[in-house]
Amino acid sequence: MAEQLVIKLLHLLLLPLLFTLITTDLVEGTKKTYGVYENNNVKLFVFGDSYVDTGNFLNSSSYKPPYGMTYPGKPAGRFSDGRVLTDYIASFLKIETPTPYSLRNSSALENGINFAYGGTGVFPTLVDGPNMTVQIDSFEKLIKQKVYTKQDLQFSIALVSASGNDYITFIKNSSITEIKSFTSLLIKQLLINVQRIHNLGINKIAIGLLEPIGCMPPITQLTFHLSCVDVLNLVSENHNQVLLQNLLQLNQQLGKSVFVTLDLYNAFLSTITTMQKNRKENSTLMNPLEMCCKGESLKVSCGSVDDNGNKKYSLCENPELSFFWDRVHPSQNGWNAVYKQLQLSLGQLIDRN
Repeated sequence: MAEQLVIKLLHLLLLPLLFTLITTDLVEGTKKTYGVYENNNVKLFVFGDSYVDTGNFLNSSSYKPPYGMTYPGKPAGRFSDGRVLTDYIASFLKIETPTPYSLRNSSALENGINFAYGGTGVFPTLVDGPNMTVQIDSFEKLIKQKVYTKQDLQFSIALVSASGNDYITFIKNSSITEIKSFTSLLIKQLLINVQRIHNLGINKIAIGLLEPIGCMPPITQLTFHLSCVDVLNLVSENHNQVLLQNLLQLNQQLGKSVFVTLDLYNAFLSTITTMQKNRKENSTLMNPLEMCCKGESLKVSCGSVDDNGNKKYSLCENPELSFFWDRVHPSQNGWNAVYKQLQLSLGQLIDRN
């Protein structure tokens, strides 16, 4: 019992440092159709952070090598070596990935728009990055400009992925003993945001649950990347439980299933567990709790170079076998595995009841 208490205290003492390291990546930086959606007019509107951003954070590491090396073969604004969650959900819906809002003046908008911005959250987490409220403001502005009609929105889908950066920012600046109170405030604002999206005319909204933050590579250094840190995953579990209860109540009040959850938490854990099991049988496979793109020191992130352009990072031998691309973002292989576990939930987006 005493040993367990010491371990937990160690976790809490090292937590601020580890989350500081994570933040660096958050603010730096063969398409297959799986979908069954029959309405070719469906559009996808995306709100949130780097898990779903496909090119809005123009000055981030996501626009520098080696990001994008797997797809599209060069940096393209995705915080991964290739595709991210947005790409897979768009494919499921049988549409092209929606245009990033930052590129709206140079690209077609018939597939919707992606407002997500890496490093942002429900609350302000970046000095110059649009949090979720600002992203929805931009969406509302386009509606008022009649870029999209009422019918466009009626048969469209919203994807929301936010909260991870909020927790990182909170833990860096506050006491972890206040985390439950913060969760309540965070989810209250998140609910206001998703209801606002619905009130603007979208009748199906997919909301990602919080990923297991105790499985992030900087966190699993505590276990030598052998296992996730369960005491930190409790933060994610509590967040998800409260969010699920509130969304269930909202759907009951509306009398229909407007809000659909995507269980990123269990999809991450299940994928990691499967990869760990396979690695026991084949030691040449990569440890899913280690990052593929790694800075040469704790303060150096993936994609960093020195003044002479020399790389200050290293890459794993086979990115296609990794789960985490960098400190907090899945690789294309990781997102593909997660997406496959989410397909049942995605089917609820097609149901118009």
